[in-house]
Amino acid sequence: MNPIQKILLLGLPEPVGSALGLLATADQCFEQRADATGLGAAALGGYGLALIGAHALRQRSDNQLVRQLSQQLPCIAVVDYSQLPLAIEAIKAGAQDYLLCPVDGHDLQDAIQRLYHSGSVEAGPVFRADSTRAVFEFARKVATSAASVLVSGESGTGKEVLARYIHEQSPRHDKPFVAINCAAIPETMLESILFGYEKGAFTGAATARAGKFEQANGGTLLLDELSEMDISLQAKLLRVLQERETERLGGSRSIPLDVRVIATTNRDLKREVQCGRFREDLYYRLNVFPLTLPPLRDRREDVAPLAEMFLQKYSEGSRRQFSHAALARLEAHYWPGNVRELENTVQRALIMADGPVITPEQLLFEYSDSAARPSSGPALPSGAVSASAATAPPAAADERPGLEGNLKQREKDMILGAISNHQTRKEAAENLGISPRTLRYKLAKFKKQGAEQSP
Repeated sequence: MNPIQKILLLGLPEPVGSALGLLATADQCFEQRADATGLGAAALGGYGLALIGAHALRQRSDNQLVRQLSQQLPCIAVVDYSQLPLAIEAIKAGAQDYLLCPVDGHDLQDAIQRLYHSGSVEAGPVFRADSTRAVFEFARKVATSAASVLVSGESGTGKEVLARYIHEQSPRHDKPFVAINCAAIPETMLESILFGYEKGAFTGAATARAGKFEQANGGTLLLDELSEMDISLQAKLLRVLQERETERLGGSRSIPLDVRVIATTNRDLKREVQCGRFREDLYYRLNVFPLTLPPLRDRREDVAPLAEMFLQKYSEGSRRQFSHAALARLEAHYWPGNVRELENTVQRALIMADGPVITPEQLLFEYSDSAARPSSGPALPSGAVSASAATAPPAAADERPGLEGNLKQREKDMILGAISNHQTRKEAAENLGISPRTLRYKLAKFKKQGAEQSP
């Protein structure tokens, strides 16, 4: 999967344009235009790349076309050998690369990858499923407003990707995007990191420091896994959102804020409110526009393009591809760890691959999450991963073969159960007979594996 999906062909001879169309991957589409008439900034926003022919390059003097287009999207000049000086002038004017006719398929895709890896092109959202497309369409619409957004979904579904997309599509796109994972920071530190502190506010505060709200001023603040925030800190967060101003710890000066807040959660916040673990007033303050990302198993059409994207990301320039059977097997997997698990699986496949084509036998799934019958694929060390057909939901702990799988699942069930049955993590840790630090480590491990922290 290439990060560029819609390509503008500008001023190319019809035979060349038709030939390029045949070189597109399954996720790319080409749109051919004779000239740049009517191509304003809004229209250009729909493209990821412009391929400009010699005819268009000659249309405006001093390469004004390339100068204007290159401010909106990456450009590649497409010329024959006799027109090479045109390509050189285009590069001087802002084009990123050039291609010589006749263009080979590998040449085109390699040029796109050079743009991608050089940073000229950033990988945007990757999807093919209609359900995912609908979510991103809603996100694009809400991005134009300043409304708070609450993004729900299982761990590893791509909630942060959606949050970044909202920021990039918003009028604040050129302002800071600041993300903070509320689950990864100890409760005693989260307040000072969010709101900042003055020098001497507490032991160790040798200098003043701006909080995340200040850092995101004018832009967007992502509160990742907000449901993990202690309820006492939720009250202060609510006040900041209502008053649109904050004070640093140990300070007395109010700091005005202009911040768009996006929050994510892998829990059912309505249930958390009913259980007294999340403030109802904060829930309604954040839930102005709710978005839900479905799990990967419910949008299997996204598996192949995501897998192709990760394949190109980690293949380090070598040409690798999945066989049709390997893609079919990936699409059949249950993906309890969602996109994060898929990314790990692709990395393992690249390690196991002996040649340019990845086969089903080289796909190693995380056995503790896939819970399908073991296949005849290669075995890995106990407790790591194993090959699996993985077409069914996770089985109960007593159905998993081996003592180790049962113990690990039992540990996970006990920890997640304790989290659900206690008001704070500290109480849950005391009930389990472990330290809060150990509990944080376990929860971070479960999150990496794609486990939800709620039953």
